[in-house]
Amino acid sequence: WGVEGLLAAVDRGSLPDWRRIAAAVSAEPWGPFATQLLQALDLAEDRGVVATMRRAVARAREYAEQSARDEVRGRLRELVDESGFTAAEFAARLGTSPSRLSTYLSGKVVPSAALLVRAERLTDAANYSP
Repeated sequence: WGVEGLLAAVDRGSLPDWRRIAAAVSAEPWGPFATQLLQALDLAEDRGVVATMRRAVARAREYAEQSARDEVRGRLRELVDESGFTAAEFAARLGTSPSRLSTYLSGKVVPSAALLVRAERLTDAANYSP
């Protein structure tokens, strides 16, 4: 589409065009299409469509972020379960407190990538039998 094509679709398009745009943004909320759309929205004249498209980008990004958080939470839960340790034992071996692990497992806090790697290694080591 490009910025010019998106600008034309925003200002002179119709509902089917806007739905296609929203679907493309949902598929890749931080991708080049979404970036071009935001550039086009800075230039567009139709305030109503601009506001709606900005909300669509924001919602797509929020959904993608929550989905990623849920995936990390679920993966960490799987690792605890697969390890055979209690949550308290897992936390101690991971180098964190049971209460902190609980915040990760509830989704209130997202662990760092390094902690997730440590959790995977811990589970692998727990399941290793020579």
